[in-house]
Amino acid sequence: MNSRITEKFRGLKEKNKKALITYITSGDPNLDTTLRLVLTMEKAGADIIELGIPYSDPLADGPIIQNASERALKAGTNIDNVFDMVSKVREKTQIPLVFLVYFNSIFRYGIKRFLENCKSCGVDGLIIPDLPLEERKELTDKMKDYPIDLIPLVAPTSENRIKEIVQDAKGFVYCISSTGVTGTRTFFKENLLNFMDQVKKYTNVPLAIGFGISNEEAIKNLKGISDGLIVGSAIIKKIETGIKEGDIEERVFDFVRRLHEAIE
Repeated sequence: MNSRITEKFRGLKEKNKKALITYITSGDPNLDTTLRLVLTMEKAGADIIELGIPYSDPLADGPIIQNASERALKAGTNIDNVFDMVSKVREKTQIPLVFLVYFNSIFRYGIKRFLENCKSCGVDGLIIPDLPLEERKELTDKMKDYPIDLIPLVAPTSENRIKEIVQDAKGFVYCISSTGVTGTRTFFKENLLNFMDQVKKYTNVPLAIGFGISNEEAIKNLKGISDGLIVGSAIIKKIETGIKEGDIEERVFDFVRRLHEAIE
């Protein structure tokens, strides 16, 4: 049985469309707002939603997402109440949901317990930035019993490891647009096209580009070389401003709607 992620990409491909994947940090500024934002982003045109599980020492996250994690942790967000929130989301929508979570969090929580809760509350995929290729087998062996996609991250620096990284990929492959941490960027290296062609040699799973995509122009420039585009830090910035101005949902809706129009 295919996951919601696979079915979403299949449906979009049939219509010759690309996936808009949006990211927010769970619990920023609180979990009730996160729940509403999932529904808001879906209404605005998001196809898949990534939910970050806040972590005190995020390796790949730039300052914008680090600040969001700090706000979420200060609000009392933990893995258990994120699972509770996702269960409530599932009462209202079947949009594909992906956790971006650090392996240390999963390990401390208990791998089997974590996967059981993902299954029971309706999480469709996992992105784990700190899971080295060499240590992936232990988790993939356990995940065979669960309808959850492990989404690998591949970067331009992966080079001769690309084939191994994307082997057995499910859902989609997260293609990192550039080296460094997450954040907004104003340009992308010309070799991104070559990088995407390299990844395509080794997998038929959809490819989504992330890191630094922050506006409609970037969406228009990159949608032709991928199956999906991931926007995170730029949405978090809208949330930051919305916290101060008291209009989080309105700001996020307007921004995601513009991104959706650009990817159409």
